[in-house]
Amino acid sequence: MLDKEVTTTIELLYFEDCPNWRKGLELFQKVLDDLAIGQEIHLIRVETEEEAQSRKFAGSPSFLINGQDLFPNQQANYFLGCRVYPTKAGFRGVPEYDALRSAVRQALGL
Repeated sequence: MLDKEVTTTIELLYFEDCPNWRKGLELFQKVLDDLAIGQEIHLIRVETEEEAQSRKFAGSPSFLINGQDLFPNQQANYFLGCRVYPTKAGFRGVPEYDALRSAVRQALGL
């Protein structure tokens, strides 16, 4: 469980037409549940190209803790589109469970 004195913001950024964001949300929730992190995931729907640029939206779904992307990249252009993650089976629309769990643990200092 996270320290109640410390405010942690957990967000999933997505765009509505992405076929992977709901699976990403389920995966994110499972990781948080398995780590006994009782924080709510805030869903942030990115609706325009301008918003994608201002939020530095790397694609849908994007997993953030305290405003930091859990899978940072060197992307220069941001857009309203789907994101892919490297997995053992090739690039997929969501990360593998272990990769997301590791990224969450690192972001939270667990």
